[in-house]
Amino acid sequence: MEHWLEAMPQAAAMLCYKDSNLSLVAVNQPFYKTFLAAFDPEDEPPYYDDWRKRIIDMALSGNNSSLFELRRDGPLGPEYFCCTAGLLPSMDDGANLILFTALDRTSDRVTEKNLRRELLSDGLTALPNRTGFGEEIDDRLQNAPWPENAQFGIIAIDLSRFSRVNESLGPLAGDELLITVAKRLKSNLRQGDVLARIGGNDFAIFARLNNGLSDCLHIVQRVRDSLSSPIRLSDLQIRVDCAVGCALSTSLGDDPDDVVRKAQAAVKIAKRSGKVEIYRNGVLKEAQRRFSIESRLRTALSQGELTLAYQPLIHLQTGEITGFEALARWNDPDLGHVSPVEFIAVAEESGLITPLGRWAAYEAAQALSRWDGKFGQPVPVGVNVNLSPIQMARDDVASMFEEALRYSGISGNRLTAELTESAIIVDPDKARKLLVALKDLQMPIAMDDFGTGYSNLASLHSLPIDILKIDRSFVSGMLEDKDKQAIVRTILSLADSLNLHVTAEGVETQELAHALQSMGCGNGQGFYFARPMPENDAFDYWRARWNFETV
Repeated sequence: MEHWLEAMPQAAAMLCYKDSNLSLVAVNQPFYKTFLAAFDPEDEPPYYDDWRKRIIDMALSGNNSSLFELRRDGPLGPEYFCCTAGLLPSMDDGANLILFTALDRTSDRVTEKNLRRELLSDGLTALPNRTGFGEEIDDRLQNAPWPENAQFGIIAIDLSRFSRVNESLGPLAGDELLITVAKRLKSNLRQGDVLARIGGNDFAIFARLNNGLSDCLHIVQRVRDSLSSPIRLSDLQIRVDCAVGCALSTSLGDDPDDVVRKAQAAVKIAKRSGKVEIYRNGVLKEAQRRFSIESRLRTALSQGELTLAYQPLIHLQTGEITGFEALARWNDPDLGHVSPVEFIAVAEESGLITPLGRWAAYEAAQALSRWDGKFGQPVPVGVNVNLSPIQMARDDVASMFEEALRYSGISGNRLTAELTESAIIVDPDKARKLLVALKDLQMPIAMDDFGTGYSNLASLHSLPIDILKIDRSFVSGMLEDKDKQAIVRTILSLADSLNLHVTAEGVETQELAHALQSMGCGNGQGFYFARPMPENDAFDYWRARWNFETV
């Protein structure tokens, strides 16, 4: 029997099971070195307590073999063995011989452990990553003591302006910033809290809350205090601002992943509001709807499912149609009618505003070309196209309009670019260069929503702007609000001194139209005259008014 065992390369032993007793019959040299060499022969074999029950259970069950893993504490740490026990035919005296083998898998387990640690942790900060964060939360919820009525919270932290550090100082400085932030945040954790880096510049904290929202806000304050002092990078001191969003569980049975998603939805709102945001019911649904809108909008743009509607601009003194404003409209097969306020905001957030803006410019120019074809000569109206500040920052807008004009064959003075004051404030020099390029194309420039931003007389005087559009918030309640009337009169006076044309938005009643007319406002736009209408209806509307005016 010893010769058979010596023929096996791994540790092997022959055991005898008889009358509920398990004894060692023979072993090979690898087995002796691994399990017996360090023990006194008179002592009970070290396998006895660990293996006895497994092997006896196998013998009693009638199974011919069993496979299990053995863990033991070795001189250099835990050791792992893959063990097999095979039942041999019974002997004449009723004893059962059992062949036992053990294959050392310690190095495999160490490798697996290291790989798993790498899989679950962030290589830069050594914090848990998104996957590791989830496992840490599960472990805390299952194994840590929790007081009655306790709950947990997730605090999501988004570092503001992190991309600027990367762009200005390089990725190594960005990495150094993340490491420093991680150390500061970790130093302020309570025992049992878990800090993780769940994204590029996104961190999250899992916290046990014995006092609900009060505990959560206390942790938030500690987070903000830890980041209040500047961080030194090279020769610079960088102040780190962060947006913080929180979500609280309703019970310990809540899905942690769902609470994390709620916290991330809250932090998105915090980035816009500049305040700490606590998740409210419905926010996650709003976020999921925005995601659905983004996905469907991408498809709609690629398949040409959007349309332009045209709202007329009316000369208040003569009633003549001077042009139209092109407004994007979207009726999705799955989502139904989606408001422009909703899908344009999603487009700006996702970067889809660039293809959306290009499509609108090309489509508006082509609509003018088709109207010219119907009329037999150039129609004496133009179309206004809105420009997003994000599109102005990311796209070559001048080239876009030049292509739109060339492909449609219309002159530049019939396509007006509408931009908001905020688009100029973001990068005044770049905005000035763009406006000069558009003027080179003979395009008029209109400043939309005038009065709601931060323009000053110097910018109005220096920029090549032709038209001011008074925001509807000043026009709609003008008759009842003397302050709004004063603002409108001031804008009209300012435009007159700068030789600019004026269009009043939000004209919804005849009284408003007459009041603006008496104040010397040039053009009006609003539901009183007409709602936005499809391309063919807009042409027919102009044709009917044009015939009326000529008669």
